[in-house]
Amino acid sequence: MKIIRFRNVAQLRDEISTSSLEQFVTLRLDDRELVISPNFDKRMQQIAADSDATISYCNYREILDDGSVENHPVNDYQFGSVRDDFDFGSLVVLNAADVLAASEDFPDKWNDGPDGGWYALRLRMSMGKTVAAIPEYMYSVRRVDYRKSGEKQHDYVDPRNEDYQNYMEDVFTDFLHELGAEVSFVRKRPNIDREEFPVEASVVIPVKNRVATIGDAVASALSQDADFNFNVIVVDNCSTDGTYEHLMEFDDPRLIVLRMDPALCAGIGGCWNHAVLSEHCGRFAVQLDSDDVYSSNETLQKIVDKFHADHCAMVVGSYMLTDFDLNPIPPGLIDHKEWTDSNGPNNALRINGFGAPRAFFTPVVREILFPDVSYGEDYAMALRISREYAIGRIYEPLYYCRRWKGNSDAALSIEKVNANNEYKDFIRSVEMIARMRENYDNNE
Repeated sequence: MKIIRFRNVAQLRDEISTSSLEQFVTLRLDDRELVISPNFDKRMQQIAADSDATISYCNYREILDDGSVENHPVNDYQFGSVRDDFDFGSLVVLNAADVLAASEDFPDKWNDGPDGGWYALRLRMSMGKTVAAIPEYMYSVRRVDYRKSGEKQHDYVDPRNEDYQNYMEDVFTDFLHELGAEVSFVRKRPNIDREEFPVEASVVIPVKNRVATIGDAVASALSQDADFNFNVIVVDNCSTDGTYEHLMEFDDPRLIVLRMDPALCAGIGGCWNHAVLSEHCGRFAVQLDSDDVYSSNETLQKIVDKFHADHCAMVVGSYMLTDFDLNPIPPGLIDHKEWTDSNGPNNALRINGFGAPRAFFTPVVREILFPDVSYGEDYAMALRISREYAIGRIYEPLYYCRRWKGNSDAALSIEKVNANNEYKDFIRSVEMIARMRENYDNNE
């Protein structure tokens, strides 16, 4: 079995040209130590041929330093699996003819890019083709990254990776243009002065079993210094650890505690909907997680001022990663400067988040509503809003995002990481199809 170590697309084309009778090529994407099943080549090529797949990949195992082996399942490839860190594993089988067709007019700038053009190639190859994820374990690789999921979470916005991210954005924007899924850059700006609201802004805090941190979050919200009326809406999602009782200790009429019906089994998105649909919600609904705090008592004022200055449907700030005691930790400031007014709504489909704190013009949220899930609900809402409306950005740190063992994403299993990624890929799929349809209708 011949395995080609991928360096760049030009090299791959040359390899295929010298093996013109081969229908498929096996590509190695990294240099991790490999142990390959003797049946790998035959099985992968059989499935690729039977399913007419342009790209085929499979589950794999990881060899740990102590000699043990752990399963590493992979995700199915969806229409919206367009994030540049999609996990194919170390080995993929490609249809040789599709490689040549997809790279026929390949720009030199992609071939010379930091990934040798792999991202651009696989995006092009996937257009209208079958990508086969085979749920069989056919090789093992040495694990080289032992970080927990929470420690890897912000790799994609680490400022040290700025050049790489700019390159990936260019590749992805070209792909969206070819696909017809680019959004128009004429963003709607809602009339934010319409309607009457009980207060100008509401800080919304969904919570479940965060007795150790909810007091800090509520105190941070109530301490905001603003020239308008605001309240704090905490939605307690059936806590059993004393969180609700702790909330009852606050003596402040601006604090409103709503309790979810246990029979609903609501996610974070359901808690958000409960808050924004309530009679207490203000003109703007501003996010604060139950284990985080605002960076100053001016955060709320800055966000509301941005709404009025830009007449946007959503405002997203920047945050500082800290430990539990608010000491900054790497990579520090997460400002999502990859967002631009001209291309942000497109590039947002490629990456896994929008930033924080997030704030919304309440009538727009009431029209859309959050999906009732506990992961990706904010991403889904932001993508939907960005398809149609202007989004304001604040690039100074407004928020301390505390990383500690109690974070829900601190140490996830590979199965849970896959489930989270699968859901966001689903959200991207829906959004990309909606944008394609909208562009088609507008061009009729």
